[in-house]
Amino acid sequence: MSSATPHSTQEPTYDLLIVGGGINGAGIARDAAGRGLSVLLVEQDDLASYTSSSSTKLIHGGLRYLEYYEFRLVREALIERERLLSMAPHIIWPLRFVLPQSQSPRPAWMVRLGLFLYDHIGGRKTLPGTETLNLDTAPQGRGLSPVSDTGAHKGKGKAFVYSDCWVEDSRLVVLNAMDAAARGARIETRTRLTGATSQNGTWTAQIEGPDGSREVRAKMLVNAAGPWVDKVLQRLGRAKNDRGVRLVKGSHIVVPRLYEGDHAFMLQNPDRRIVFAIPYERDFTLIGTTDEPWTQEPGKAEISEAETAYLCETANRYFDRVITPADIAWSYAGIRPLYDDHAANASAVTRDYVLDFDRPDSGAPMLSIFGGKITTFRKLAEHALEHIAEVFPQAKTAWTGGAVLPGGEIPGGDFARFVQDLTRRFPQMPGALLHRLARAYGTCAETILSGAQSPADLGEDFGGGLHAAEVDYLVAHEWARSAEDILYRRSKLGLHVPEGTAARLDTYLSQDA
Repeated sequence: MSSATPHSTQEPTYDLLIVGGGINGAGIARDAAGRGLSVLLVEQDDLASYTSSSSTKLIHGGLRYLEYYEFRLVREALIERERLLSMAPHIIWPLRFVLPQSQSPRPAWMVRLGLFLYDHIGGRKTLPGTETLNLDTAPQGRGLSPVSDTGAHKGKGKAFVYSDCWVEDSRLVVLNAMDAAARGARIETRTRLTGATSQNGTWTAQIEGPDGSREVRAKMLVNAAGPWVDKVLQRLGRAKNDRGVRLVKGSHIVVPRLYEGDHAFMLQNPDRRIVFAIPYERDFTLIGTTDEPWTQEPGKAEISEAETAYLCETANRYFDRVITPADIAWSYAGIRPLYDDHAANASAVTRDYVLDFDRPDSGAPMLSIFGGKITTFRKLAEHALEHIAEVFPQAKTAWTGGAVLPGGEIPGGDFARFVQDLTRRFPQMPGALLHRLARAYGTCAETILSGAQSPADLGEDFGGGLHAAEVDYLVAHEWARSAEDILYRRSKLGLHVPEGTAARLDTYLSQDA
């Protein structure tokens, strides 16, 4: 499969035109293409350029959503959690979360009750359940600061430990797009919808991409534009007063590692908001997220000084090592397009999704996606296809529940054994390189390694273990076009490569453009 296949001069009328290359658009494209529908997906920038690459990188049920009685959403997310783990064991893996109680604004009985529900309402099968630890004696307490309890005792207190999963979020989007393309979908990045009209049950849309503008036709339009969903509706004259998005900014910081161990922390603040601290890229700790109302235009966002201070203060409340803004190695912020349920508190806005199916008496049908979260993208796509099947009855049969994503064909889902096998087959390759390639690409790593015996066989070394063979693979198969695509979305090598790598990469990429 190539991501650079030229479009035909005799372009067909597509069944679906999907606007938006985030997780929802890519997931719907994959599901629809697998049901035999012809699909064109357009994304104005790179895949996962915005919200879908700016998450906390978790496949989780959303423990705190139980406080807002989002039981249906939590149950669905917990069921999806283990399903996604089996679909992509290379980019998704189990993670244990330590929830200290010493500074909790919630009583221990309430937290334990929530964790009991969390363990049981989603049909947990493989992930371990909740346990209780004494942080003064357990290894998970190392690196935490002691706090004053009632009375004279000064210690770290107890904690609950529960399970969720980590995900490489932007790679999850790309893998869905790859699978969609392998099943016949056309994926066009850096291509934007500039306008569309519907007549006699068909959309005529104007799109603009690297090769200029052109007109395409589709029988149905899927608006999965995330923060721009309202903008698309307004542009097409389909906006409604009772449907909308509420934009909320979530920001994260990455600092040198604050503690040892593979576990994460869920930190409770006096304002009842929670912040995660998670091992990140071997040498770092990821801290986030914030919840701030966003009233500006959607697009690239940056962390504010107030958010930076909030996250540093949260970490300093719990950990021995004190951090300041000067310690931040990287930060990122994303705009979450939450369905507007008119909640007063941004943290309380529903993370559930709403699908608006507009099938007018005259004109062409349109499906708009409001809200959603990474964990439930596959189920959201199935629900979207239920509406799409009203227009295309032949597309009724669901199929994605047991289908692995590209690279996920690891026998038994045993990632450690898969890495051992790669090490045996490529003995002259550095172990760290093989492990990273296995994590990023799963069984597709063999395409990059094909014919190579040593790192020199992989071509130019850009630093951080990134070689020309990997770059070429990303261009040919994963729509990568810039250094940013490669260093911060297809990977996080931007944290590891030497200064000047981005410029070298862009020069290399321009030679083949």
